[in-house]
Amino acid sequence: MIRSTSSQTQAAQRASLKDLFARWWFMTPAALLLLVTLAYPIGYTVYISFAEINLGTFRPQGWVGWNNYLNVLEDDRFRTAIVVTAKYLVFALPLQLVLGFAIAILINVEWAGRGMIRAAFLIPLAIAPVIAGGVWRMLLDPLWGIANYAIGMVGVSPIDWLGDPFWAMVTVIFIDTWRWTPFVVLIASAALLSLPRELYEAAELDGASRWAMLWHITLPLLMPVIAATFVVRWLGAVKMFDIALASTNGGPGRATSVINMYIYEEAFRGLRFAESSAASMIILFVTMLLTAVFLRTARYFEVRH
Repeated sequence: MIRSTSSQTQAAQRASLKDLFARWWFMTPAALLLLVTLAYPIGYTVYISFAEINLGTFRPQGWVGWNNYLNVLEDDRFRTAIVVTAKYLVFALPLQLVLGFAIAILINVEWAGRGMIRAAFLIPLAIAPVIAGGVWRMLLDPLWGIANYAIGMVGVSPIDWLGDPFWAMVTVIFIDTWRWTPFVVLIASAALLSLPRELYEAAELDGASRWAMLWHITLPLLMPVIAATFVVRWLGAVKMFDIALASTNGGPGRATSVINMYIYEEAFRGLRFAESSAASMIILFVTMLLTAVFLRTARYFEVRH
């Protein structure tokens, strides 16, 4: 009996090891692809962030240690870009999540024309961000843009959407929200369709109002999805570059110069590739740190619900 149990245990261990080997074997092509496309560029960027670049050969020469990082941290333009990016993230992400889930809840209810509205929300996702930024730049032009013409019809004075620092930031947040809210709507709509209908039927039998069902059933069940959506949009928002470049070009001054515009200008306009690599590594580290915090928060909501 003891031998039988021991042999069964050994067989189970062999089967477990074989299963583990099979999983890693199937993951090998993807791991190699990631190694080539991600690990090498990141490793090379780390290497040149600690070196001096020879502009004659565009190759690293000489080891300078942390000097590039210190130069970046002491650069006022870098600190300004961090502040601008933080403002954008603080306002754009919550706005996109609130609008996305609110719109998803509204179009989840049966009413005439719902299908057409759903299809219309896909249009911003189909437009390239650079094109979207350029089109909105024309629409918001202070002299001949249709936006000032429209608000002028109701007696509002023209607004310098692109020339005033405050309104330029509002413009970037608005365009990015217009561009990415449909993405949140799609995720929220899929999550709403997966909610158990039995809970709503039981709540209706108990006389609960739609508002009560929203607060006590829908939102608690959606919290894990909301947390996960926030993490996904956070990772995308940190990389925001094209909309700011096409709509405001980082101006006026540096009012809308997000961190990726600073890295772009350092590398391709200032030819300071080592400093731009150091800035990239700083942002990568901060992004990974905050993403880890957000993932733990999302996991907390998944456990609770």
